[in-house]
Amino acid sequence: MDIHASAAPFSNKSVVIENVRRSVTYHPTIWGDYFLDYDSNLSDTLSHEEQKRQSLKAEVKKLLAYTPDDSLHKLDLIDAIQRLGVGYHFVTKIEKSLKYVYDTYIESCSKHDNDLRTIALRFRLLRQQGYYVSCDVFNKFKDHKGNFDESLISNAEGLLSWYEAAQFRAHGEETLEEALKFSTAQLNSLLDHVSNSWSTRIKEAREIPIRKTMPRLGARKFISIYQEDESHNEIILNFMKLDFNLLQKTYQKELSEVTRWWKALDIENKLPFARDRLVKCYFWALTIYFEPQYAFGRKVQTKIIAMLTIVDNIFDVYGTLDELTPFVDAIERWVFSVIDQLPTYMQHCYKALFDLYVEIEEELGKIEKSYLVHYVIEEVINLLLAKLIIFAYIRSMSYFQEAKWVYSGCTPTLEEYLKVGKITSTYILLSAAAFAGTGELVSKEAVEWITSDPLILQASEIICRLMNDLVGIGFEQKISAVECYMNQNKGATKEEAFAELEELVTDAWKDINEECLHPIVVPAPKTLLLEIIDNYARVTHLVYRYMDNSRSLKST
Repeated sequence: MDIHASAAPFSNKSVVIENVRRSVTYHPTIWGDYFLDYDSNLSDTLSHEEQKRQSLKAEVKKLLAYTPDDSLHKLDLIDAIQRLGVGYHFVTKIEKSLKYVYDTYIESCSKHDNDLRTIALRFRLLRQQGYYVSCDVFNKFKDHKGNFDESLISNAEGLLSWYEAAQFRAHGEETLEEALKFSTAQLNSLLDHVSNSWSTRIKEAREIPIRKTMPRLGARKFISIYQEDESHNEIILNFMKLDFNLLQKTYQKELSEVTRWWKALDIENKLPFARDRLVKCYFWALTIYFEPQYAFGRKVQTKIIAMLTIVDNIFDVYGTLDELTPFVDAIERWVFSVIDQLPTYMQHCYKALFDLYVEIEEELGKIEKSYLVHYVIEEVINLLLAKLIIFAYIRSMSYFQEAKWVYSGCTPTLEEYLKVGKITSTYILLSAAAFAGTGELVSKEAVEWITSDPLILQASEIICRLMNDLVGIGFEQKISAVECYMNQNKGATKEEAFAELEELVTDAWKDINEECLHPIVVPAPKTLLLEIIDNYARVTHLVYRYMDNSRSLKST
């Protein structure tokens, strides 16, 4: 991997590097052994609740089936079911209904000619589903001068629906850019003139719009809004609450299992400089896929992210260049016999990494499906593991480059920095592992596609790297995109750097929006692959927006 900093390329001969350990203070985990005490002996209770859930699910199915597809009520029903986090139970029925809405889009829009809320809701639901519909439909709300009609100013419900729809804009959609600015300004001006419930809804949408909301967190927040709505459906509400609580118990059980794994590694004593962020790692994994059938994937993701956190600390904080060199070499060779060449603390990390990959290999090897003969399974596993090892190596080299920049005092250009920074975001590695965690859905083509670093993944990587840097500036002891921009553009202020980087984040979201629209050139299962990558961008938006001591990023 040949990456250099144009300002002052690193050279062992020309640069004297202070071979010392850096230091940083991390907050200790607040969870302790909390999840170790989780009681998993709940089979009788769960059995009773499961029966009740299935009964309520059947009732919701009837509601979906009997509500006409060409009605506003059907749009509201689908929106409520999806936002309450139970849409995964009715994927086929929702897809069928929205296909009808898409096929009759023009006719439906003319039927509700002046209803901004309905038109915006229909537009958002179709874009969420991957259907491309033109944003020209919103031009009808402009006057003869090209300005949006003033009659919209007091329409809080319509403006909020419009604001949410504009989050799905792609490159070059000026009408949606204007709509976003207009709806944002008008909603802000309405905050002191609407009820408390509407004020809360507006503020929450401004903080995290639906487009960037994690499914589980969004469902938990939307339930209070939905139950206060006089038109809410009690069956859907009860079904959501029961489903949410049952899934919560599943998550607690999984977290108990990975906590035992973490404790067995004895990180606190063997690698005391490393952060204990296991619960946060599980939270991150949960955002990628929350459905119950992906339990294995969540546990694997949690372990991988936790181990990468340790590797991150080794490269960013604890390891010296003399120690990092053999560590990178060991990852490149990826054979257990080299472990004795590493410092003692690195041996613990290397063994844990090696054991984790063996665990993944063994679990994937248990897959048995009639359409996946044995040799195909082996080919997929070998491809996946080879890719993961390669990217672990590339990532370590990228960490190594970042470490050399810090030690040598070099500041790369923004382009050079992002080339390395996208890799250290870990999203190629994590996306491949996340898809592998789905078990029976694994395919060679899908793994190859993910590990080819497609545009949608690159956009997610950019969002991760830049938002990390924007909130970590002044806290993390490493080069950031802010410094690179300011060094490259002499005289630029920190505020100007922030503005430029935030614009790059906005553009990355537009890339993701475009990549999720039909026709989609993605191997099957397309929806799952796109959702995995999309959800990485969502969790990044949430975690880094609310990181301790962070700068508050504006919503775009």
